Amino acid sequence: MRPARTVVCLLGVGALALTGCSTGGAAGSGGTLADGKTFTMSVATDPGNLDPTLTTLSVTRGVDRFLYSRLVEVQNDGSVQAGLAAKWTADTRTATFTLRRGLTCDDGSPLTAKDVADNISYLGDAKNKSPLTGLWVMPGTKATANEASHTVTVTSGSPDPFLLLNIGSVSIVCGKGLHDPKLLAKGGAGTGMFKISEVVPNDHYTLTRRKAFTWGPGDWNPKQKGLPDKVVVKVIPNETTAANLMLSGELNAVSVNGPDQQRLSAQKLFHADVRAPLGQLFFNQAAGRATKDEAVRKALVQALDLPRVGKVLTDGHGKTATGLVTVTPDPCRADTVQGNVPGFDAAAAKAGLTAAGWTVGPGGTRVKDGKKLSLTVLYQTGIGSTAAAAAELVQQTWHKLGVDVKLKAIDSTGLNEVLFSSGNWDVSMSPITIGLPSTIVPFVSGAVPPKGTNFSHIDNADYTKHVQQAMTMAGNKGCGDWAAAEKSLYQHVDVVSYVDSMVPTFGKNAKFVSNDGIDPASIRMYQ
Repeated sequence: MRPARTVVCLLGVGALALTGCSTGGAAGSGGTLADGKTFTMSVATDPGNLDPTLTTLSVTRGVDRFLYSRLVEVQNDGSVQAGLAAKWTADTRTATFTLRRGLTCDDGSPLTAKDVADNISYLGDAKNKSPLTGLWVMPGTKATANEASHTVTVTSGSPDPFLLLNIGSVSIVCGKGLHDPKLLAKGGAGTGMFKISEVVPNDHYTLTRRKAFTWGPGDWNPKQKGLPDKVVVKVIPNETTAANLMLSGELNAVSVNGPDQQRLSAQKLFHADVRAPLGQLFFNQAAGRATKDEAVRKALVQALDLPRVGKVLTDGHGKTATGLVTVTPDPCRADTVQGNVPGFDAAAAKAGLTAAGWTVGPGGTRVKDGKKLSLTVLYQTGIGSTAAAAAELVQQTWHKLGVDVKLKAIDSTGLNEVLFSSGNWDVSMSPITIGLPSTIVPFVSGAVPPKGTNFSHIDNADYTKHVQQAMTMAGNKGCGDWAAAEKSLYQHVDVVSYVDSMVPTFGKNAKFVSNDGIDPASIRMYQ
């Protein structure tokens, strides 16, 4: 979960960085490539501890993207290109990566096959308590190195249908970093295109390009024109301030969620757009909760005009949701929402609640067995002002249905506490962002908190059956079962997806690709 938009994770708990992009025009680029420039970008919050083994926060992963390389680079169309690895093979249990020659660390020392293997084994060891264990690296996963052949062989702790994509997406640190957490916290022991040269917490981070870096995606040319010599990451919490700095030429890149999009779009600036879930509903199905009853969940959804709620939530700039997976690599790309989420039908909603035993009582609030139908609805403050407006619309609608709704605005830290500890909630409007269908499995099935992450207490046998089948097939071979599993979540109203946001990262005098944050090797500077 995450504060900005996070690949796994609830948009608030610090999940994975967004990927996927479409580009706008090249206006603002100047048309002529320029060397020796500084690329200046903004982030809304300080990235904090830069240790890539300890974070799923999108803002931190976005900075780490510049400092640490990956075995493979997944493109926005889902294709896989060389990163640290020149060649690879993988199934659901094993993967072998043949490393490129001449790989070095940010101090000039060689990056060895053993260093890479140690990274993966470290994340596979649950006792190290990395949040990446169980997300990208299955518990019990081990890797071995062969220095003579420059190969790393990975044995997954359990079947992983997307073993190549998961292991390939791990940020690799140099060997000494695994033994010195303080070094990683400062962005040291890097393998990426840039290295840290200055840190001023809550103000800016300065990164300097490593001229020895040659292992950009695919056949990337390190001598091409337009590569920046430096990158400055400025911490600017206020979007309007960041937009103003972009227009004045003090920033080369800024991501904008809110109404300032219109001002920047009017300038016809280059932009890379990321599609991410924004409108999702999760229901607490723990014992004693009214939303444990599928009939209640269905009635609540039928009462909502979801396109209208989505329009309010995205300020009219959203896209109708098509599934839980929205970001790269998204190997299956199927519409699982259409025809599976209950449609708007106010009359059916009222009848459904009545049939479920919830009758209208004094004051118009429904009651059952002497208990009022009272729900606590969470919405996240980090999404922006539209989140409150959408939550209020849901509250008003359900009030007409006879439901007493208490809204609770919550930040990312509070969301973590409520969902995974106190459990004092009924409906959550905070979305989860994922790039693989397998990533969400522990959040919607299996053990519940504190022993697991199934925060909604979902117990969907059909979902589990299809997941078990899909987990035996590598890559997109299991897409049929992944789609069937996801449809089952919607059909049983365990999860509701209704609108996605399109978040542009605008560029001025620069172009780039947005793929789990800005891809540093894609940046081109212009006069």
